[in-house]
Amino acid sequence: MAERELHCDTCDGVQLFEAPPCVDGHGSHCPELLCTRCGTAVLTPALPRHPRRDRRHPTPHAA
Repeated sequence: MAERELHCDTCDGVQLFEAPPCVDGHGSHCPELLCTRCGTAVLTPALPRHPRRDRRHPTPHAA
């Protein structure tokens, strides 16, 4: 399980959060985390697995 320290609004302080077993296949990158003290669940922003490529098309050069 992935663990990280975050602010818990219920506990009103920084607590250890961990990802529960993920049934969606996210593994340790699951966006759902639970406070290990009180059980409050939070969702974190999902991070892309691969860096984005620059999708701009090259401009044609004048001949």
